[in-house]
Amino acid sequence: MQTIALIAHDKKKDEMLEFVGHHKDLLKNFHLVATRTTGTLINEKYGLNVETMMSGPLGGDQKIGALIAVEKVDFVIFLRDPLTSQPHEPDINALLRLCDVHNIPLATNRKSGHILLEYVAKKMNG
Repeated sequence: MQTIALIAHDKKKDEMLEFVGHHKDLLKNFHLVATRTTGTLINEKYGLNVETMMSGPLGGDQKIGALIAVEKVDFVIFLRDPLTSQPHEPDINALLRLCDVHNIPLATNRKSGHILLEYVAKKMNG
């Protein structure tokens, strides 16, 4: 089963919930991993059995990065807040870099996330 990582900065949590709601029928076919708060919110609202890591600032981004490095993540949707300074910016940059190094498709906003999942759905259907 392929794995999708879902990450959202604090000001993007509601947007992520809306995004997941729009794609929940597709997402239920994947192993989902997320940082703690994002994953918990998705599990509470949609019951998609998201595996949660630590919170991003506490190492969750690094944990997902480690999964990317050992090729255990196939796609990343990371709804970033580009207008707010993040205390763990080096961890975020490292995760983005690992996606590039390991050729993992990465969406950093809702529109690119929709395009990515549209591609994934077409690949699944043949």
